[in-house]
Order: sequence, then structure tokens, then C-alpha cells
Amino acid sequence: MSDTVATEIEEIAERPGRLREFWFYFRENRGAVIGLWIFAVFAFLALFGPWIAPHDATAQFREATLQPPFWQDGGNLTYPLGTDPLGRDMLSRLIVGARFSFFVGVVVVSIAASGGILVGLLAGFAPKWLDAIIMRIMDIILAFPSLLLALVLVAILGPSLTNAMIAIAIVLQPHYVRLTRASVLSELQKDYVTSARVAGAGLFRMMFVTVLPNCLAPIIVQAALSFSTAILDAAALGFLGMGAQPPTPEWGTMLAEAREFILRAWWVVTFPGLAILVTVLAINLMGDGLRDALDPKLKRS
Repeated sequence: MSDTVATEIEEIAERPGRLREFWFYFRENRGAVIGLWIFAVFAFLALFGPWIAPHDATAQFREATLQPPFWQDGGNLTYPLGTDPLGRDMLSRLIVGARFSFFVGVVVVSIAASGGILVGLLAGFAPKWLDAIIMRIMDIILAFPSLLLALVLVAILGPSLTNAMIAIAIVLQPHYVRLTRASVLSELQKDYVTSARVAGAGLFRMMFVTVLPNCLAPIIVQAALSFSTAILDAAALGFLGMGAQPPTPEWGTMLAEAREFILRAWWVVTFPGLAILVTVLAINLMGDGLRDALDPKLKRS
């Protein structure tokens, strides 16, 4: 018992040092730090957007339809980024739309990662015949183009934001299964796993206490990259009319509603597209920084 307590105390004492080491390698990547700040702003808008937005995102100001941004002739600061064809404030819809994109990313990554990690652990510890069956099913799912498979699933379930999130999570799950299985098979060859087996550790403890914590680094990186993929796929489904439905201020749906006005009012298409671009780019940059900080092979001495 005393040895166990001493080990736990040592681990607690090492945590601040590990965090400092992680931050040291993460901040070496300037793009990752910039991406982190942009993601922090994105998360802040997602949490407090409805209270920050100058107008109700669904309110229609019929006297100000297709009003340009304030720096163009005919624009004013009442609607800084202009209005859409129904007279709704573009800035308010973009701010509130961050909540839907953030919500999509969190839900999709949570579902895909939890399910994928469980199946990947099972495949890594399972007999060869069961492992082969699981991986062939994952290969079949990966054989389909991801957006096409998501479209088919949403068409079966019905167009809505919730069904779009379920479809995207199913499409992304094989990536977590393959990554977790590969990490588990690599860890099973190491001495600490053999020691745990000799000590009499049960299967459940081996999977979730001994092996899984040592497989988390690549999974965390995959989760960051999947966050941006989920936002892109949700926007694509919304653009095709299979995701969030009007008048929801989701960025892809905003693009779909405004495409016929692209030549008359450039702002109704440009700003939602820029919001998607900047957010996805920031998350990808942050994911690169996480990879550099968590992968020992990429750390510079």
C-alpha cells in the first residue's frame, strides 16, 4: 500500500513538469499558437454568442434587405457586415452560427472517439478472427467517399442537424478504430504490459488502465483534426440542404441560402465562407502543434 501511495505522489509531482514540457514544444510552432488563440475566440463566441450578437440572428429587417457592409456605399454601422436577402444581420448570424459549428465538432468528436476507441481496444485485444472481422467492416466504411456516405445516411435518417452529426460521427469512427488498434498492438509488445500480465492484471484493467493511457497522444491529435473535418462536413451537408434547416444560422446553410445572390451581394457568401475557412485552418494548425508536442519522435533536443 505504501508503494502505491508513493507512486501516486510521484505521478502528481511530475504533472506540472509534463505540462510545462508540453507547452514548451507546443509554442515552438507559431502557427499552432495562432490557431489556439483563434480557436479560443471561436469557443468564446460559441458559448456567449447570443449575448454578444448585436441583433437576434433570426430577426428580419425588411427595410434593410441586402444592405452592404458599412464601408460600402449604402451601408451603415447598424449592420456592420450587411444583411442577407431577408434583411437579417450577417454579423449576428455569423456569431450565433459559431455555436452550431462548435456544437457539431464537440458532439461528433465525442461520439466518434468514444465508439472508435472502444472498438479499437476490442480489436487490439481480440482473437485474430474477431480482429479481422472488425477491421474488414472498417475497411468497407472507409471504401466509400466520406461525404457521399454521410449524404446517404442523412437521406435515410432525414435532413436535420442532429442526423447530420450522427452520420458524420459514423463516417469518422473507422479512423479512430484503426488508430487505436495500431497503438494497442504496438503497446502490447512492451515490457510494462508483460509485467502487468505477470502481476495478474485483468483484461479490463489491461485495456483501460494499463494500455489506453499510453495510446492517447495520437488519438488527441486525431480528435483535433476530426473537429475541423466535422465542421467542414456539417457545412457541406448544410449547403446541400441535408444538414441544419433554415432559419438556423449555421454557416453551411447560410451559404446555401445565399448562393443565388452571389453576383448581386458578395458579402452574403463571402463572410460565411471566410468563417469556415478561418476556423478550420486554425484547428488544423492547432492539431499540427499538438502532434509536434505529443509525439516524442518530433521533439527536438
